[in-house]
Amino acid sequence: MIKINEKGQAVAPKIHLITDEVFKKIDHTEIRWLGNASIMINSHGTNIMIDPLLEGFDMPLLIDMPILPQDIPTLDALLVTHIDNDHFSRPTCHDVLNVCKSYHATKYVAEVMREENIPGIGHDIDESFMVNDVKVTLTKAVHNWQNESSKYNYREWKVEDYCGYWIDSQDGTIWLPGDSKLIDEHLHMPNPDVILFDFADNEWHITLEGAVKLANTYPNAQLICIHWGCVDAPDMSPFNGNPETLFDKVVNPDRIQVLAPGEAFVLS
Repeated sequence: MIKINEKGQAVAPKIHLITDEVFKKIDHTEIRWLGNASIMINSHGTNIMIDPLLEGFDMPLLIDMPILPQDIPTLDALLVTHIDNDHFSRPTCHDVLNVCKSYHATKYVAEVMREENIPGIGHDIDESFMVNDVKVTLTKAVHNWQNESSKYNYREWKVEDYCGYWIDSQDGTIWLPGDSKLIDEHLHMPNPDVILFDFADNEWHITLEGAVKLANTYPNAQLICIHWGCVDAPDMSPFNGNPETLFDKVVNPDRIQVLAPGEAFVLS
């Protein structure tokens, strides 16, 4: 049962605190939702975070963080999907500089990182790179909403400034489509084992209808729900999905994973 608060928002379950043990070498792959759109993956001791927003957000939150930057002992890579500050957390990126071995993003976001003394490595869409024995490939996303806002008209926001990530581990494939409208390319991917599943009913996200279509295109993929239940913004649809709306629409609904922030999902 999903908790609904007094403002009508679905709220994520109580956090599971992350300790140093979570970063140690293991014989499988563990995926953790960290809240918001933040992800941690430990694959046989290779530790990757995607879009970690662990401090300094400019909106009130409904949860505490399962780990703070100063408590992260090591990271092999930190990946960022796009420039929005609920994904590219500058404070978090700065505060893990002494333990993070590499930062990766689209070319534009990596350029902004370097301007802020974060050593970002930029990549093209469809480009792959290795993090130890984990292969990471950027996938296309369409989320350039800034072109519709006069506040951000200081540049042209290009589709290639945003991405998702396809991750090939020893134990299977993990796909984060990222913040994106549903596009045709999303429906013609290899079959992923796990989808890090944004289901926000928003025109610059996938929409609920689009999320259901994506889920049912890959009926055997585990669906780890993200981008919900964490931000105190009851009037903002990107933060206000409720996993319970999915169960009667998604084929094989038992694969819908409603994790607590910090809770492990084992891919083995």
